[in-house]
Amino acid sequence: MNAQIAEAESKVQAAEADRLQAEAQLAAAQSTYERMKSAAEPPGAIAGNEVIQAEKQVDSAKALLNSRQQAIQAMEGAVRWLRDLQAYLKISAPIEGVVTERMVHPGALVDPGNDVTLPVIQQISHLRLVVPVPEEDVSGIVNGASVPFQVPAWPERTYSGNLARISHALDQKIRTMAIELDVMNRDGSLAPGMYPTVKWPVRRSRPGLFVPKTSVVTTTERTFVIRDQAGHAEWVDVKKGVGEEDRGSDRESKPGEKVVRRATDETRDGAPIQPSPKMVR
Repeated sequence: MNAQIAEAESKVQAAEADRLQAEAQLAAAQSTYERMKSAAEPPGAIAGNEVIQAEKQVDSAKALLNSRQQAIQAMEGAVRWLRDLQAYLKISAPIEGVVTERMVHPGALVDPGNDVTLPVIQQISHLRLVVPVPEEDVSGIVNGASVPFQVPAWPERTYSGNLARISHALDQKIRTMAIELDVMNRDGSLAPGMYPTVKWPVRRSRPGLFVPKTSVVTTTERTFVIRDQAGHAEWVDVKKGVGEEDRGSDRESKPGEKVVRRATDETRDGAPIQPSPKMVR
């Protein structure tokens, strides 16, 4: 390709020499025509046919010079095309990142006719965290909010991302909405593909009561807590709210009622129970 570019440039130089020669011919023809035209002013001094021939020689020299200039433009276009083609031999990444996968090594021949992926480059300084938010928690979405999260690789660290994009559409299969957070990864500790645990901010429609998670019993038929009703066990159906750490949220019970701390479905509804430290208020 370098040889082709050198050959095309030499043709441009040769065409430039031809153009200079055409300019000289035009200047000579123009000078001859001007002298003959001046000399032909006295009637009969020079035949009119000779003046016409000199004028035609000027027109011919102008046409030759114009053709030489067009030839130079065409050859310069060929040089630019070869240089543009040569520029494709150097592939520049559109982003700053790291090569995470290399398919072709330096020196290997890559056929331009084949769709070959050379390397995979990933930008890890600025990551995007996609969170599938359940439908019931979509109301907690606030643009620009800072959301904390953790990853298994660094359990002692808490990261954060800013809520940047909302899909505004639910996945019909799992009833979640995809939310994107912008995460700045300046130290490079996070890696693309990690699965984080996100502490998502939610809004409760009404206040709920917190009980130990062990107080809530979930079976295939119902979810309930066991309440102390005059010394007897009473199964009270509840709806789970948002749990925090070792506490579950009970949306149905009332403040002041006693429930069994460690409840199981082995304690039958209506069975006698005795108040004990195993109960919480």
